[in-house]
Formats: sequence, C-alpha cells, structure tokens
Amino acid sequence: MKHHVLCGIDRLKEVEDLLRGKRVALLTAASGVNKAGVPTYTLISRMASLTMIFAPEHGLNSAMQDGKFGDEDGAVHGETGARLYNLTSKGHPKLSDLLTQVDMAVYDIQDVGARFYTYLCNLTQMMRACREAGVPLLVLDRPNPIGGIGCEGLILDETRFSSFVGEFAIPTRYGLTVGEYAAYVNEEKGIHCDLTVLPCAGWTRDMYFDETDLLFVNPSPNIPSVNSAINYIGSCVYEATNLSEGRGTTRPFDYVGAPFVDGDRLCYEMTALGLPGVIFRRICFTPVFNKHAGEVCHGVELHVTDRETYEPFRTMLYMFNHFKTYDEFTCRRDGLALRVGQDVLLDPYDPEVLLRKNQVALEAYRENVEKYLLYRR
Repeated sequence: MKHHVLCGIDRLKEVEDLLRGKRVALLTAASGVNKAGVPTYTLISRMASLTMIFAPEHGLNSAMQDGKFGDEDGAVHGETGARLYNLTSKGHPKLSDLLTQVDMAVYDIQDVGARFYTYLCNLTQMMRACREAGVPLLVLDRPNPIGGIGCEGLILDETRFSSFVGEFAIPTRYGLTVGEYAAYVNEEKGIHCDLTVLPCAGWTRDMYFDETDLLFVNPSPNIPSVNSAINYIGSCVYEATNLSEGRGTTRPFDYVGAPFVDGDRLCYEMTALGLPGVIFRRICFTPVFNKHAGEVCHGVELHVTDRETYEPFRTMLYMFNHFKTYDEFTCRRDGLALRVGQDVLLDPYDPEVLLRKNQVALEAYRENVEKYLLYRR
C-alpha cells in the first residue's frame, strides 16, 4: 500500500490569498506537477497573473541534456503567455530587475537529494534576487526522493569549492527537502529573503518517493528512478572522469565503466569488500551519446538491494581507488573537487579514514539543521 502524500502544489488553495490577483514569477520544470499531472504553471495561472517563468538546467520541459537550457530567453510561453527565462550556472543577469515587475515568486521543482544537483543553486539564486527586489518567495515543498534520514558524503569546503554544483558546506546526501533546505540556508547562510514554505502533507522522513502515491516525473533526463537517484550520490562523481556514468544508456548512474576497464576484476574486487546493500554485476554497455558513445564499455551495474544499509558515497570511494589503477584513467581535478566538495580523491587515501575524519563535521551538520526540519519519522 502506497502512502498518501500531498506536495505543496496539491495544497495550493491553502495559500490562495498569497497569490490571488498577484503578478507571479515561477521557477519550475517538468517535475512541477500536482498529483493529477497538471503543471504548476497551469494551476498558478488560474488564480494569479503568471508574468514570467524561469527554467533551470534541462529547460522548462526537462528535455535537454546536462548543461543545456531550453527556450530562447524572453520567449512567450504558449499556454500561459508568460515570458520564459533561463537560469544558468550564473543565474540570469537581469534576475533582480525582472522580479521588481512581480508581486510574488514561487519555486516548485523536484530535487533528488544530492548537493551537486544544480536546482539547489537555482533556488538560492532566486532567494537572493527576491531579497534584492523586495519580493516574497513561496517554496512549494516536495519529498526528498531518497528519504530524509540518511546523510553521507564529505562536507563541502565552501571557502574553496563553492560552485553551481555545490554552494554550501553540506554533505553530498544532505537529507532535507527543498523547503527545509531553503529555510536552513536562508537563516544560516544569511540570505534573509521573505520566505514561506508550503509543506507536504503525509510525508515522513523514512519514506522514499516510490513508497508514496505521488507521480514520479523524472527530475531531469538522467534520473529515471529512485534507485538511480540513490546511486547518483556516488556515481555523479564520475562525471569529472573519462569513465562513463551510464549517460547515453537506459540506466544512467546505475552503470559505471569504460572501454579500458577490466569488468571481471572490478566486479570481483568490489564484491569481495562485502559492502552492504548493493550487488555488483559485471556488464558491458554501449552509450549512444556522451562519453564513449558507440564504444563497448566494461564495468558494473550497481543493484541496490537494501536502501537502509547501502552507502553509495562510501561505495564510490572504493570504486574510485580501483579506477585509479588504470593507466588510461583521466580526471579533471577541479571538476572532481567541486563534486566531492574537497580535493582529496586523486591523492592516496583510505576510504574509512577519510569518512572517519568527516564524521565530526557530518554530526555538526545534523545538529545544525535539526531546528529547520518540517517532518519527522
């Protein structure tokens, strides 16, 4: 039996007084829908003057691949008549000025629970611009699809590696909904916009998205399932290498490999570690685009068998050490550090020592976010 859950958009009538008759700017994407699959922009346009829509990476319809954006800036949205604008890694040069033309801003995008997912940075871009324009922001909350209990990964060094793929000193798997995250950074990072969060109803921290009765709309083209979002916590790091992380296949972030990898050895070594909650299956795959397009790659598929014990970031640390043994392996050191949050993986390291050193900072983070939690188990 699926748990009955309502997202913020499903409770929109409860804040109708905030929107009715107002000029509204909306930051959304294809995942911004209610339980019936109706887009947020449609629902808001029925009760307010939807003046402009901002789209993140992948575009309003989430149809573009990574690093790509959608419609031409300033184009007219056919259904609502709103103007469309893109929020890139640098935001939008006129974002604050544009927001002075509205009375209210709204955010509704499904996140995946990973620090390096770029929608988080788009959210804080909007928060800062709302503060500068003197416009209130309404965040329509959604569940964290990989649950709100697990936190893992290194704490980002924001003095060195703050970027579009990780802005603040939080762990890779940060364990918050976007509404909780917005409240946390609004206060703790000194953004101080006029923020309202409309929470979910019926969701608890121990729920994964596919345990609810909500529609799973791909947050972006390469996150097709909850398990891919779980694996993404570790596999996204391979974006900064010449390994395929499965883009261009039907199982992005579940597959990892390259033409030069010895799949048998990788599978044997990883299985021998006895890491919990995951089975490593030797595979061959051929991406149709992205890295190694048209080439047969050898590697493993990460089968999640126990979500409660599986730690994708720890698993990645062990796999990364294996990949470093190949002469053909290459990596963009800066890109790797931005995703990992620290510049440590290309130097010799012991995964367990690295994680133990991180534990104090991870516990401090858990304590710091406690007062911003909107949901319990």
